[in-house]
Amino acid sequence: MTNPPFSWHHLNQWDLGVLPILLLVIAGLLYARGLSRTTTWPRVRSVCFASGLLVTFFATQSFIGVYDMEYFSDHMVQHLLLIMVAAPLFALSAPLDLAYQAGNATIRRWLDSPLMARVTHPLFAFALYFVFIPITHLTGFMNLMLRHEWVHHLEHIGFLVVGYLFFRAAFGLERGFKLHPGLRLVYVMAAVPVDTFTGLVLGMSSRIPFSAYPAMAPTGSTSAWQLSNIKLGGGIMWIGGDALMLLACIPIAVMWVKWETVRTKELDAILDAQGL
Repeated sequence: MTNPPFSWHHLNQWDLGVLPILLLVIAGLLYARGLSRTTTWPRVRSVCFASGLLVTFFATQSFIGVYDMEYFSDHMVQHLLLIMVAAPLFALSAPLDLAYQAGNATIRRWLDSPLMARVTHPLFAFALYFVFIPITHLTGFMNLMLRHEWVHHLEHIGFLVVGYLFFRAAFGLERGFKLHPGLRLVYVMAAVPVDTFTGLVLGMSSRIPFSAYPAMAPTGSTSAWQLSNIKLGGGIMWIGGDALMLLACIPIAVMWVKWETVRTKELDAILDAQGL
């Protein structure tokens, strides 16, 4: 059953689903438990994690979550909030490092395992992002998401996990294989065409690409309106996704400058010690 067409009077609507809220509470409690076991954790990382939870809650439980099945454009807004706002905040909160610092020997062995080394490797994260975005928006997966609520929930989790792994490598804060600070900018910019391509394909659609969408669209909407909303969603993904990727480059560039400054001071000290 679909909701009535959206209007600005619906901004106060909330979809307080039990499962999403439960998962958010569990994530918050796990992070808080880790904080209780360490006294040296930077406060800014905790703030980033709390902000990530807040953005996730807003994206899934507010009016954005209420209308994300009916309006493809709204779905794209939700998608960008999860994968390009909440996920980077989670990456900046360094949850795996907190687990390593506060966890027991079993947790540390698991985090040091070859499997985790592969999962958290930048190449794996980049490939996963490169494949995940088109699959979830240009294939039959979209129909499954529209027809089955559990697939819809898995998609939300997928956005967060894929985005976290991608930006984890881009920021390079946590333990494990790290890219050169300058290469991190290349790493992020190399992923921009994925969102651009997916957005352009949707924006240039000549017909409704998802057979399940007409049944989910707002009551009384025409096929022409539905197609235009899909095109709008494509535009949001193209322009909004590219803009958020460029925004993510700012802290990466700042980290690079700081790294170069430290390296310059180290080299100067070495040269001074050698009398050069």
